[in-house]
Amino acid sequence: MPTPPAAAGDAHTSVQQLRDALARFVAERKWEPFHDAKNLSMSIAIEAAELMEHFQWVRSEDLPRVLADDKLRGEINDELADILCYSLSLANTLGIDVSRAVLGKIEKNARKYPAEKFQGRYEKPR
Repeated sequence: MPTPPAAAGDAHTSVQQLRDALARFVAERKWEPFHDAKNLSMSIAIEAAELMEHFQWVRSEDLPRVLADDKLRGEINDELADILCYSLSLANTLGIDVSRAVLGKIEKNARKYPAEKFQGRYEKPR
């Protein structure tokens, strides 16, 4: 399956297409020996920290103004993409079906946090 162009967007690109594109990217560089679960999970955490740096010390009420900065939004876009790339690579490495995992987690959370009880607020379930 060919890699869709970046302009294709979420509505036209499947999770499998993204996974396949990442697998090809890794294979072309012969990076498979480095893409084990430990290294990929650490990379996800590192990239998440880099994403958080963009929001460190920004007050919630200042977010709309800060996020209007195109350069900053581009950097946030790149950090989020890094997290997703490493996450999909980890799914490839571990053979995890991402769609089933995410939908299963949503179902599990729906049971844990029923909408009628948690709507508009959060508290620890008992």
